[in-house]
Amino acid sequence: MTLLKTPPALARLTGGRRELVDRLFAVQSLVALLVVFIVAILASPTRDGEILFLTAGNLGNIVRAVSEIGIIAVGMTFVVLLGGIDLSVGAILGLSAVGTATLMVDSGYGIAPTVPAVLAIGAVIGALQGYATARLGIQSFIVTLAGLQVARGLARIWSGGLGIPIAYGDGPLQAPPAFEILNGSINGVVPVPAVLFLAVGVAAIVVLRTTAFARHVYAIGGNEKAARLSGVPVTRVKVAVFAVCGLLAAVAGVIHAGQLNQGSPNDGAGYELDAIAAVVIGGTSLSGGSGSMGGTLAGALMLGVLNNILALNNIDANVQLLIKGLVIVAAAGLQRLRRGVA
Repeated sequence: MTLLKTPPALARLTGGRRELVDRLFAVQSLVALLVVFIVAILASPTRDGEILFLTAGNLGNIVRAVSEIGIIAVGMTFVVLLGGIDLSVGAILGLSAVGTATLMVDSGYGIAPTVPAVLAIGAVIGALQGYATARLGIQSFIVTLAGLQVARGLARIWSGGLGIPIAYGDGPLQAPPAFEILNGSINGVVPVPAVLFLAVGVAAIVVLRTTAFARHVYAIGGNEKAARLSGVPVTRVKVAVFAVCGLLAAVAGVIHAGQLNQGSPNDGAGYELDAIAAVVIGGTSLSGGSGSMGGTLAGALMLGVLNNILALNNIDANVQLLIKGLVIVAAAGLQRLRRGVA
């Protein structure tokens, strides 16, 4: 029997097509961000001939609003690259905001002891979840769902179920005035939270592109069994990844407390879904092993632009949820299309 062979020309065409598809999907989040940005300009209302969307104040509001979700999404990207998910990040943000307000206002601690303590709490919760996932073999979805309940419960116990307002000053029950910088901006244009978001994002990009730790993360997400047989310390990597995710959720919680001047046990509800959405829109595969941090940053910014332009046009909040849901489904569909073409 003679086996049919693919003609060389067709083989070259197939290979070229695959390469083209890979290149397009590699920048899908940037293309999507650009498209949404252009649509936002065209759809923006105007005032005295000025496009409201492009005003410095509005653009600053976008990056300020997206900073917390963006920082959480950076941590979520590491978890998703492992093939996992972390549903506890929103609750950890709420716990961290409560901890920040309580330690500074009620306990009278300064910024130096408060911030490291709050960040440590987030990292420990994340590390425990990573250990349960790696050593006990429990799916991360279940572990972090339990972690969500634990963190939310701790926040309510710590705060007495009430929001804790933050007032600034040198007297009792007042936070250090320096902490108010989180609600400020540089030169009155660039919000401080946006600078922190950029710093975290750049650091994460460097880590993913240059470190052995990142190679281990991709290897585990691609094939955990093969990674283990190759000598990758799977348990340690998983614990470290979930600890980083919890740490960054706590960072977002500190920023949240500074921006809203309060810490409430209900803060951060639903943030985990927006973070996952940013990761998916950014092109990271939910099955693990494939994705980029740059894509996540673009995905977070795209969500921020989309939310902003819908609000500027006074679109009903329920319709906004519908539109965002359709965007997330479209992004997930593109991932499936990519696997089918490749």
